[in-house]
Amino acid sequence: MKKVVGFVSAMLVAASLFAGGKSDVKGSGSLVVYGSCEEEYLSAVCAKFQEVTGIQTSYQRLSTGEVLTKIGEENGTPSGDVWFGGTTDPYNEAAAKGLLLPYKAKNAKHLVGSQYKDEFDNWHGIYRGILGFFWNTEEMKRLGLKPPKDWDDLTKPEYKGLISFANPNTAGTGKLIVNTLVQMKGHDKAMEYFKALDKNICQYTKSGSGPSKLVPKGEVVIGIGFLHDVVYQIVDNGYDNLGMCAPASGTSYEIGATAIFKGCKNEENAKKFIEFALSPECVNMAQDNGSYQFLVIDNAKPVKAAVDAGLDKIQTIKYDFNDAKIMGPKYYADFFNVIAADDRVKTK
Repeated sequence: MKKVVGFVSAMLVAASLFAGGKSDVKGSGSLVVYGSCEEEYLSAVCAKFQEVTGIQTSYQRLSTGEVLTKIGEENGTPSGDVWFGGTTDPYNEAAAKGLLLPYKAKNAKHLVGSQYKDEFDNWHGIYRGILGFFWNTEEMKRLGLKPPKDWDDLTKPEYKGLISFANPNTAGTGKLIVNTLVQMKGHDKAMEYFKALDKNICQYTKSGSGPSKLVPKGEVVIGIGFLHDVVYQIVDNGYDNLGMCAPASGTSYEIGATAIFKGCKNEENAKKFIEFALSPECVNMAQDNGSYQFLVIDNAKPVKAAVDAGLDKIQTIKYDFNDAKIMGPKYYADFFNVIAADDRVKTK
């Protein structure tokens, strides 16, 4: 359901927030944000943006796959103005279809690497999250099982019906998992892997964070997803029955992004939002609102909970974003083809 953040009078803003360098930035009109990060952070960001600009801001929380489908169907006349959060693979698909508006953000100068921005300025990165495994320690003990250490471990017969990860049709996390295994194993071996893994899947969730919410409750025993979502369950929700690791043979990472929809109704306000999204005032709010991804601008503060959990020590593969952008749709189609033989209902 779309939530409208209450109107707050326009206020003074630091000059660093927005393009143009004005110290007194007063906005007018409105802005609609489609957010694919967790709702707690999304809500806080939209409220803060409205507070500092006076621009009436509403949002809708949708998985990245849902946003991609929605703006594709709207075909150049989007009902939203900007996209905030979620993995870049769906952003790249949207860019390839001409659905995003290139914008050279002034605050992009603070990004810590060229990989955190689309080469044609279709999107800009706001955070980085690492893919891994996690499990319910109580359930693993009850079942007499050892936790997985690497990707191939997940296909062991003793894990039958115990594993969950996100549906690539609806979640960028699922797309990232497919692309990662293709890049690590090669296409054919990856598809053989997914066919074997499918036998152990109890559920493909709608959102990328879905497994991290099910595992602590024991509804699922093992999950594949972003490790910062596990940190949230430990730090914010107090679960002490979670174990986690990065796959021994390697793993990849997401770049959480933000972008403007081509043809949006409030383009100037959307540009202001992008500048805000690339400011410390925005990204530093993440760890205060249950989001513990690493930040990718040089003037943001370190994410203490992620560092305390050792996530900064994990090495990642050199993920080929261009291959995912060009070949991703074929890989996802092939993924669904190889698991189609199993007609059990696994999505939720």
